[in-house]
Amino acid sequence: MKPRISVITLGVDDLERSLAFYRDGLGLPTEGIIGTEFEHGAVAFFELQAGLRLALWKRRDLAHDSRLPQTPASPTEFSLAHNVGSREEVDLLIAEVRQAGAVITVPAHDTFYGGYAAYFQDPDGHLWEVAWNPAWELPD
Repeated sequence: MKPRISVITLGVDDLERSLAFYRDGLGLPTEGIIGTEFEHGAVAFFELQAGLRLALWKRRDLAHDSRLPQTPASPTEFSLAHNVGSREEVDLLIAEVRQAGAVITVPAHDTFYGGYAAYFQDPDGHLWEVAWNPAWELPD
């Protein structure tokens, strides 16, 4: 398998609310909700970086498509990380997500590896880390 992830799909309870958080609150580009003409098809895609998209899909529709039972959500099953170029950017982004309605679970702090990071949850409880790692160089 080539290491090529092209879509990260988050199951959400309220597609409109989640769309508003990511589009209006965080400013991610999207065409909005598409696929409403199909049963189990309503989805919102967001362009992240070259070749990578974030998808929001109703939890029940994701369960239907995967033929798995819908189970209770757990915010500690995985996290998504957004790396930034400085400590100041961590603080700015955490202020932005707080304003958008995120729950800050861990305020910005110095990390054991010499970086600076914070955690937040989106409206559906998905866990995100915002981090600055001085050992990583970020692409433009």
